[in-house]
Amino acid sequence: MQRIVSQREFERKNTVAVARWLLGKVLVKQDAKALVSYRITEVEAYHGESDQACHASKGRTKRTEVMYQSGGRWYVYLCYGVHEMLNLVTGPVEQPSAVLIRGLEGISGPGRLTKHLGITRALNNAVVGPESGLYVEDDGWVPPRNRVRSGPRIGVDYAGREWVAKPWRFWIDAL
Repeated sequence: MQRIVSQREFERKNTVAVARWLLGKVLVKQDAKALVSYRITEVEAYHGESDQACHASKGRTKRTEVMYQSGGRWYVYLCYGVHEMLNLVTGPVEQPSAVLIRGLEGISGPGRLTKHLGITRALNNAVVGPESGLYVEDDGWVPPRNRVRSGPRIGVDYAGREWVAKPWRFWIDAL
């Protein structure tokens, strides 16, 4: 049985736990033309101002303001002036954390998935739910433990060795 994941579910859990939990959930995009859904296969956790790889490590800015809101909102930003990046804000108000959606079944890479789904910064700060046209469903499927991997985050060398080495990237090996 499929159910839409409520905004509150993203407020209550630790960001790293949310990232791991999101593996296998279904990302649903709804617009006037179609309804498409893809299983989430790769994510990365960014946990608070102390995490030097997290955008919030530089403090509260216009760009990071959404991360200081309650969990269950989309944080979409432009990376390298080229790719939109889709993140799901987690945790309570004033505790800036997010999970980057890095891959979906059949779509590898965070820039490719936003381009494929037509996701832009217009979605930034929107609630994760049908009202925004982008939401998460739980159909009860859980990836087999022997297929779930974790490792260092990608593209965060600027944060220093300790923060790069955190095993906060999670993915499902070959669905």
